[in-house]
Amino acid sequence: MTDAIDLAQRAVGAAEGDGVEAVVQAERSGFARFAGSEVHQPTLIENVSVFLRVIRGKRVGAAAANRVDDEGLRELALRAGEAAEASPEDPDLPALAGASALPEVNGNDEETAALGPADQARLAADAIAGAGEMPVYGFFTSGTTTVAVVTSAGFAGEQTSTDTLTLALAATDGASGYAEQTSWAVREVDPAGVAREAVELAGRTANADELPPGAYRAVLGPYAVGELLQYFAYDAFSGLALLEERSYLGGKLGERHFDEKVSIADDALDPRGLPKGFDFEGIPKQRVPLVENGVLRGAVWDSASAARAGGSQAATGHAPPPAMRRWGPLPFALSLAGGEAESVDELVELVGDGIYITRLHYLGIVEPRQGILTGMTRDGTFRIRDGRLAEPLVNLRFTVAVPDVLADVPGLTRETTLTNEAAFYDERFAYGALVPAIATARFGVTGNGGPPGI
Repeated sequence: MTDAIDLAQRAVGAAEGDGVEAVVQAERSGFARFAGSEVHQPTLIENVSVFLRVIRGKRVGAAAANRVDDEGLRELALRAGEAAEASPEDPDLPALAGASALPEVNGNDEETAALGPADQARLAADAIAGAGEMPVYGFFTSGTTTVAVVTSAGFAGEQTSTDTLTLALAATDGASGYAEQTSWAVREVDPAGVAREAVELAGRTANADELPPGAYRAVLGPYAVGELLQYFAYDAFSGLALLEERSYLGGKLGERHFDEKVSIADDALDPRGLPKGFDFEGIPKQRVPLVENGVLRGAVWDSASAARAGGSQAATGHAPPPAMRRWGPLPFALSLAGGEAESVDELVELVGDGIYITRLHYLGIVEPRQGILTGMTRDGTFRIRDGRLAEPLVNLRFTVAVPDVLADVPGLTRETTLTNEAAFYDERFAYGALVPAIATARFGVTGNGGPPGI
């Protein structure tokens, strides 16, 4: 792969300004997709991109490119400088990252980095074999990414990460089940086991019934919890959203609004997740407590939002990739602490009468200040009766206030699962949520959708 830090240093050297920042993202990855139990549409990517920011006075300009020769870098620097001259002044312009001690993190696995197209196809074939006779759809993907950040203020850092994901949807007419596994080490992923889990679930979803709209007690599996929490967190736990008064945290910090069993952090240093040592500005990653025993504690910050907040607020290492920088700081390593339940079956017993939800899909943010989301359940929704899973249900439409879902939580499983939350658009940036299954006293169903299946 490209020598990312050398390229970032060359990009900084090509620019003129009062401050310069270069971010290089280098990627080598592959997808082995499968549909109807046949491997198809393999995708191989080798790419490098350079993002350059130039500061002149209080003005900032940015530009991005894929050309990495000297002429390409000179053109990039020229465009970033012209953008700076044309930009309005920013009175809250933060200083660039300087030299700092970086935390040591895991997250770069040699075996995963060595996977080639033939290996990816073989692992996809393992998933197909694990599905047996039922058609299965999905993919196996693995990749190696290197991020280098260099600033004229003295920061120079590079980190290489690996990631892998197996996703399987077992589906026929009127039946479907979903499963996934993600990790930074391929040895932690079992494609055949993922497919078997999806097939076992699909086998219980045929002849699904409808459900009247209403508020139900519910058990949410880890895939559903991860998706719900991530969408809620984009606004709720963003320092910029807090400043712009579109965060649920507004006026509530220090108050208990969730069940005391609920503790949430953003922790990119946890080796159980997809670890990172610094963000895309060169700020060292910090573990940030967001909710402690139901009490709202804080948000994540990048340099720009921290400077705008003023006072003692400092960046926490949460600047997103350049393609997402306009959104401000984002929590990409969410961790919901587990509870005391030994199994999902124990949560089902706690709920007694309600619904079980494997997965959520088509999520949308309705009202960020109240944490209201809408979407649909998919690929494994069941009625709970007398403390046991009963008949399968069609895909259900829902609208919930996430704070209501987390306000009364009868239980959480002790075991947590790393769920993938990345969509693999733009440059590869793997992230996920480390979550248990939960039981909640309130989940709002608004209507019925189609049956499970293709």
